[in-house]
Amino acid sequence: MAKVFEKIIYDQLYNYPNANDLLTSCQSGFRSLHSTLTALLETSNNWCVNVDKFKGLLIGVIFIDLKKAFDTIDHETILQKLAKYGVDQDALKWFKSYLTSRLQRCNVNNHLSSATPLNCGVPQGSMIGPLLILIYIKDLPNCLSLGSPRMYADDTNVTFATSDMLGLETQINTELKSINLWLRANKLSLNVAKTEFMVITSRQKLQYLNDKTININVEGVKINQTDNSKALELNIDENLSWKEHIHATSKKVASSIGALKRVRPFISMHTAIEIYYSTNCNTVQIWS
Repeated sequence: MAKVFEKIIYDQLYNYPNANDLLTSCQSGFRSLHSTLTALLETSNNWCVNVDKFKGLLIGVIFIDLKKAFDTIDHETILQKLAKYGVDQDALKWFKSYLTSRLQRCNVNNHLSSATPLNCGVPQGSMIGPLLILIYIKDLPNCLSLGSPRMYADDTNVTFATSDMLGLETQINTELKSINLWLRANKLSLNVAKTEFMVITSRQKLQYLNDKTININVEGVKINQTDNSKALELNIDENLSWKEHIHATSKKVASSIGALKRVRPFISMHTAIEIYYSTNCNTVQIWS
């Protein structure tokens, strides 16, 4: 009964922001006709167009990592945001009862701790939880004035475009400061250790840069610069050559094919096909 009722609430809550255009257009997570594929296509296409169309343009991308966003959503803040977006008082009472009065215990070596109330986070495995995340971080793009964000739930990257490294450094540092202030105001935390940035440009432009590194930091902590990053399971390199992604995919497929080859003499064709579809073999077409 609880799951059925949760589905009814989810449908109403999902339809309302979509009908009233309340969700940001740069959000691709947990939305109809949106996926990791659409997010990656739009982002990578934007990078390629900027690099090809505007010769000499530098693209800076910062890949933002949040510390356990699903587990640290503040209950009072999400209720305030739901009220702001038009959820009435009776529905807010239901959401408050849904989020609060939950307990957690820890079991170590068969010793169970006492129950502790959960004061933040959305229920794990719930239908409504991911949708509440979208509503919670909907206004994150509002803190940006120079960067172009692309989001998949809490997975966010922000793109900047300028003609020189100094300008790129200034833009990223300015926007990163604004993002950090927004996160603090919404009781979320930036995972500085896993947040990184990349400078994307053509191979020819990259060769002629006198200084290929820039200093990006937040609250005095330096952000790591990388020439290859993984976003939504796609390996992205600074030249957009996709060589790293092709190499990683080939390695996965080769490993799966090798395992299938070793067990093939001992199993039926039907079982082999089942294994094929349950592993990375089907990343590429290998059957005739």
